[in-house]
Amino acid sequence: MRAAADDTVPPVVIVTGGGTGIGRSTARAFADEGARVLIVGRSRSTLDECAKGYDDIHPVVADITDPNSPARIVRAALDGFGRIDVLVNNAAVGRFGGLADIDRETVEAMFGTNLFAPILLAQQALDALEATRGVVVNVGTAGALGLRSWPDNALYGASKAALDFLTRSWAVELAPRGIRVVGVAPGIVNTGVGVRAGMSPEAYDGFLEHMRARIPSGRIARPEEIAWWITRLAGPEAEYVNGTVLALDGALSVT
Repeated sequence: MRAAADDTVPPVVIVTGGGTGIGRSTARAFADEGARVLIVGRSRSTLDECAKGYDDIHPVVADITDPNSPARIVRAALDGFGRIDVLVNNAAVGRFGGLADIDRETVEAMFGTNLFAPILLAQQALDALEATRGVVVNVGTAGALGLRSWPDNALYGASKAALDFLTRSWAVELAPRGIRVVGVAPGIVNTGVGVRAGMSPEAYDGFLEHMRARIPSGRIARPEEIAWWITRLAGPEAEYVNGTVLALDGALSVT
């Protein structure tokens, strides 16, 4: 991502869930293009691993569901760099289970991370984003697009479908303030997320192989491919793209 033509100051990007998977690849992609990047996550070790070898990636250890975290994250960016150009709401958690199996703790954890935190962080960053004519990028999932169902993973899909609706609504609401809001909806990406959600490594590998056979493009995506699109959508060349949720799933969602 390059700075706008009339602005030679390196852009500042916040990436939540920046320690692993798509978040890690996104942070590094922005840094490779000259941005200064704040990566947010709960694990110091994974954040440090992401930042290793990158002088312009700066870890902020925070639980984004903590009520004090949005203000602390935005303050870290403004105190450190004086601006915010891009907010990437990437952090998410998933838990498998049907309606009969879930409990209140699971519901609160998933919606707290996947939905409430992006809302409150974007709200906290509004003035800073307006000052730079900035961009919010919400990371959803292709599994929640259209009229699809997702038995045993409905909470995750519902939280991401809600995030897509916010993307479209915020784009209209915030356009007068010069802020763009866009989304990406990744399909099956090999990030290890299934294992973190409770699957065994063997089960996760079997899931990837099963899905590979269903994807028209015939393969699983790499995190770097999703990161490339996030940086493109956030760049000044894409300033007419607003309110769009881009499916990145090898055509699976249109089968």
